[in-house]
Amino acid sequence: MEVKECKTLEELRKEVDKVDEKIVELIAVRNDYIKQAANFKHTVDEIKADERIDDVLNHVRHKALTLGVSPNMVADIYKQMIDAMVETEIAEFRNRGSF
Repeated sequence: MEVKECKTLEELRKEVDKVDEKIVELIAVRNDYIKQAANFKHTVDEIKADERIDDVLNHVRHKALTLGVSPNMVADIYKQMIDAMVETEIAEFRNRGSF
């Protein structure tokens, strides 16, 4: 992804706002996939898959490093997002009556 060279603070802020919108859209897409994941799980313990969470966190930390972004910041953001999405997936699982 190429970063535009901005000429003013206002222009820069508009570009940051565009990026923020894309980030939120991607989070929404990720959340929709997480809801689908409930179809493939048989227990709440499967949803809380610690090993998978560790894999995701390691993956995003590595990606952050390759892009020159703080891996700790990215991991912290992902931990919070994953916690919320696990709760979403559990709710989806229970709503389907898959106890």
